[in-house]
Amino acid sequence: MLSDIAHQRSQSLLRQRKVLVVAAAASFLANLALLTALSSRDREVILQPVTTRPLAISSSGVSADYLELVTRDVALMLLNRSPTGLDYWMEQILKVADPSAYGALKAELVKIVTEQRGSDLAQAFVITGMTVDPKGLSSTVEGDLKTFVGGQVIASEKKRFRFGWTYVGLRLSLSSFALIPDHKEALQ
Repeated sequence: MLSDIAHQRSQSLLRQRKVLVVAAAASFLANLALLTALSSRDREVILQPVTTRPLAISSSGVSADYLELVTRDVALMLLNRSPTGLDYWMEQILKVADPSAYGALKAELVKIVTEQRGSDLAQAFVITGMTVDPKGLSSTVEGDLKTFVGGQVIASEKKRFRFGWTYVGLRLSLSSFALIPDHKEALQ
C-alpha cells in the first residue's frame, strides 16, 4: 500500500515537472519571438521642429528632407571660416564625420587650417542651390564663395561641392566632401 501511494505521488510530481517544462519552453519561445520582433522593427525618432514641415528619421533610411537640412548645416559650417575660429571649426566638422572617414577628413582639414592660420583670409559661402540623393547618400551644394582679406572681398566665384554620407542606425555622418570642378576648369 505504501508503494502504491509512493508511486502515485511520484507520478503526480512527474506530471507537474512536465507541465513546468512545457510552460518554461513556451515562455522561452514567446520571449525569443518578442526579441526577434523588436530587433527587426524600424526605429524612428521625431525631431524637434526646425522647419515648417514635420520631420522624422528612421532606421530604414534617410529622408530627402533630413539629408537636405543636414547638408545645408554642414555646408555652411564647412565653407564659412575665419582664421580666429579654425580650431573650433575643425572640431565641429569632425563631430559629424563618419568614423571610417575620420582620418582622411582630418588630414584635409588640417591642411586647410595650416594654410589659413595666421593669415587674414576668411571665406563665406552663400547657398544658391542644392540637390540631394537619399538613396545614393550624396548631396551637391552650389553657391557663391567669397574670399576676404581683412574686410575686403578679393574673390567671388560660383562653386559646387559634393558631400558623401553614411547612414548607420539613426546617425547620418559625413564621409567625404570635394569641390566639383567647373566644365572650364576640367578642360584646363
